Amino acid sequence: MATLKDVAQKANVSKMTVSRVINQPELVTEELKNLVFQAMEELNYRPNTAAKALARNRTMVVKVLILEKMDITEPYYMNLLNGIAQELDKHSYALQLMTENSVDLGNCDGYIITGTRKSDFEWIPQLDKPVVLFGENANNIPFVDSDNQAGIETATQYAIDQGYEHVIFMGIDVPELFEASRENGYLSVMARYPEKDVAIHRMKNSSSLAARLTMEEIKFKPNTCFICASDRIAIGVERGLQELNLTIPDDYGIIGFDGVFLDQIASPKLTTMKQDIVGMGRACVKQLMHQIDKKKLKTPNEIFDATLIVRGTTK
Repeated sequence: MATLKDVAQKANVSKMTVSRVINQPELVTEELKNLVFQAMEELNYRPNTAAKALARNRTMVVKVLILEKMDITEPYYMNLLNGIAQELDKHSYALQLMTENSVDLGNCDGYIITGTRKSDFEWIPQLDKPVVLFGENANNIPFVDSDNQAGIETATQYAIDQGYEHVIFMGIDVPELFEASRENGYLSVMARYPEKDVAIHRMKNSSSLAARLTMEEIKFKPNTCFICASDRIAIGVERGLQELNLTIPDDYGIIGFDGVFLDQIASPKLTTMKQDIVGMGRACVKQLMHQIDKKKLKTPNEIFDATLIVRGTTK
């Protein structure tokens, strides 16, 4: 097993320099850091996390709080946690996962929080460690998110360009900014076409409920495209249309939002706005590390574009 001395010899620097690169990288030139990191990689050297924590007076732990009911095997969150873990590993940090039923604050160097609701902003600002939210907010807390409004604008315009005469928005019934942004994206495009009817339906983020509403309660005409605030809702709409023996995509189109697994198991596969969930997980860590290292963030918010993936549920 390689030692600190081995790394120093390989990089032709002192042990003190290697230690400084590991524990105080902000004090070392990029040239030296690259030299030492290359030697560490070639020797497969891993810094002693406990020693590093002691040297920097840190726990070397980041807590990830998921504040909504969830199945831990949900692909959306598995992709997010994958991105977070990849980036934390670069900094020799451990991830401690907390769910809504096991929130344990303290004994960490910072927090990444997702699934926040309005009531959470009563206590989040009181945390004494750096915080990054996964999801936009209006409380001046650094966050990472998709450009929700622009994503739905893209989806809505695509539906109209494909010749769908009627466009319906299927939203998630929560009073949160991400949903408002997606709804605003739909409304902003529809405002360009005053001859078209605006129709918005809100529901729980449930495929079974979306299917039932499509079959029983929502009024729609042929040549309609459903713009959905999530792939889960989009799958429900698809199933509902199929139960009614309606033709997809020529007579009825569907566009989802997420692009994480569910879009690919649908039949036909969903056209969707794909989010870079793994990339956003990595960005959350980068923002948090800037704060932990007491560096000024270039921008408190990092916004990712969602990408239109055209598949079998649109013309």
